[in-house]
Amino acid sequence: MQLGAFSVSLSVQDISRSRAFYEALGFTTMGGDAAQGWLILKNGPAIIGLFQGMFQGNLLTFNPGWDSEAKEVDPFVDVREIQARLDAAGIPLTTRTDPAGTGVAHITLVDPDGNSILIDQHRPAQGH
Repeated sequence: MQLGAFSVSLSVQDISRSRAFYEALGFTTMGGDAAQGWLILKNGPAIIGLFQGMFQGNLLTFNPGWDSEAKEVDPFVDVREIQARLDAAGIPLTTRTDPAGTGVAHITLVDPDGNSILIDQHRPAQGH
């Protein structure tokens, strides 16, 4: 099952300090708004998101319908189909989306070791 672009979303205390740290490691900003408390940084194929005050803990993040440059890819597996496949596999979700929806949506789950996973689709389902 293709989950889309992968990144690690980090919950940070001071976005300016974190940005400076990751820039020193060679990351450059590819999106976001520090004034709103979020930035997306890239170093080659590695993508990290810095998020201040938005959630607790770090997340593994997947974006169906996007590649690692945040460009749309087609075809892609819609988040609602991913939800149905996880349901069929008996994997519990902590946040669900409306299976009849067609717009942007997200689901969340936790792996067996307590790591949080966000599957965050930023575009409508194909054909809508």
